[in-house]
Amino acid sequence: MRPVIRWLIRLHKWAALIIGLQVLAWVAGGLVMSAIPIERVRGEHNIAAQTAALDLTGVLAPGEAAAMAGITPSSAELRPWLGRTVYDFGREGEAALIVDAVSGEVLSPIDEAAAIAAARADYAGEAEIGAVTFFAEPTWESRRDVPTWRVDFADGEGTRLYVSTATGEVVARRNDVWRIFDFFWMLHIMDYSERTDFNHPLLILASLFALGMSLFGFVLLFPWLGRMMARRRLD
Repeated sequence: MRPVIRWLIRLHKWAALIIGLQVLAWVAGGLVMSAIPIERVRGEHNIAAQTAALDLTGVLAPGEAAAMAGITPSSAELRPWLGRTVYDFGREGEAALIVDAVSGEVLSPIDEAAAIAAARADYAGEAEIGAVTFFAEPTWESRRDVPTWRVDFADGEGTRLYVSTATGEVVARRNDVWRIFDFFWMLHIMDYSERTDFNHPLLILASLFALGMSLFGFVLLFPWLGRMMARRRLD
């Protein structure tokens, strides 16, 4: 019996070392994610107050604006955008687009100048723009399934705003703190590609393995306690 117990103890030690690395990642990730204010991760301190009122002067009916734009929308939202009043039209199976609600002019996809203007309107600071980059496909950082313009601000925080080419809205806010948070979030949920799925088999298996190792450790603890108590009686 003793050789079997020794073998089990040796196996437990090596397995605990392996799973312990992931447990360490879970603990470190939890510490980092709880220590960093989520508002700073999301860049909320750099969001400008939106005070633009909705001007309804000369606004076309949704159907009329859609007809002038030559589209058949599935939904319509009226909102202000860069000094204009626009319709944000959703379309079945196609990208949304924005149309000037007064003239019926199609504004999508927005160009670089409009993306810069939208980013500046969203940003509360006075920092200069460092770079503007177009992405036709989703990036690991934006994680938005739409073409975007990324506008980088030279504010010392690495603020990067992703503006949808379809709607002209800021759809993602990133910064250097977000990258640190995202790295530990990746380790925490063990999703090393998309970094969004915390219900995948690898995480569930690792969690079950860690639980099993913990319970197994308690089982192995009892023989050790028995030997310790027996030695004390002999002393």
